[in-house]
Amino acid sequence: MEKFKAFRVYNENGKIQGRLEVLDLESLSPGEVVIRTGYSSVNYKDALGATGAGKILRRFPMVAGVDVAGKVVSSSDTRYKTGDAVLVTGCGFGEEHDGGYAEYARLPADWVVPLPQGLTLRDVMSLGTAGFTAALCVHRLEINGLKPENGPVVVTGATGGVGSVAIDILSKLGYRVTAVTGKESEHDYLKGLGAHEILDRKKIDYGSRPLEKALWGGAVDNVGGDMLAWLTRTIEPWGSIAAVGLAGGHELHTTVMPFILRGISLLGINSAGCPMPLRRKLWERLATDLRPRHLDKIVTKTVSLDELPGVFDTILKGRIRGRTLVKLHGD
Repeated sequence: MEKFKAFRVYNENGKIQGRLEVLDLESLSPGEVVIRTGYSSVNYKDALGATGAGKILRRFPMVAGVDVAGKVVSSSDTRYKTGDAVLVTGCGFGEEHDGGYAEYARLPADWVVPLPQGLTLRDVMSLGTAGFTAALCVHRLEINGLKPENGPVVVTGATGGVGSVAIDILSKLGYRVTAVTGKESEHDYLKGLGAHEILDRKKIDYGSRPLEKALWGGAVDNVGGDMLAWLTRTIEPWGSIAAVGLAGGHELHTTVMPFILRGISLLGINSAGCPMPLRRKLWERLATDLRPRHLDKIVTKTVSLDELPGVFDTILKGRIRGRTLVKLHGD
């Protein structure tokens, strides 16, 4: 096989940094399925790992990128044949196994998901880990009893990838969505995705009582910290919070009162470790009832592999909205 370009991350004397290199297939982690990469994407986790801002990568050197979609060029596993369109997200891909920022990827067959009917390679990477995580949030909230008549659903970190897709999906399903953001310039963007109301993060009075006025039937929280603590105090009785992120802090200072007096539930969302049967089910739903209506608005930037390194700092500083797509060979 021809040599190909990849973005590889090194730990050199304690300094984490990545660079473009030319690799061959044997440089990659082992796997039964080799694909010609069409697209990858950039998630907050990718930016943490590629810059060393977070301890994401488990070994070095490592081809980064936790998402990939492409077409099979060879497979020793009979479930996949040359030309099949497939994707991988999570499962340790791009963390402990060489990831998607390369023109070719080698994948464990058990991690591979066939491309859902009705979606293109570009579509599934426009969604990527962020979109899949949003779908997992909605699924778990539904399983725990969330219905539109239960009251509005609040989405924090609303302009990010998970938040943007969650707003789109929830609005499509008939929920009244309140988006929380500190970016006044993005109100029109959020309303265009289906948010009914915008709550300015900087104007929230978090209060100090164990229970505050109940406001929300459910929540998707990308922030953590004080924001998540406030949500526990303001969820309606028997409501649920899907906890996704920790951009605002990893500690949670609350009391047991909302749990034992209002019966609320705090649902941990770990998309990387999602069991494969549920993973495949959710990708099928992302092609049908959970398919966002405004994916073209959510993808706000498309970059090449050469342009990729310039994206990470922008994402870490919260200066980007929606999703960033990485185009390699395309569809």
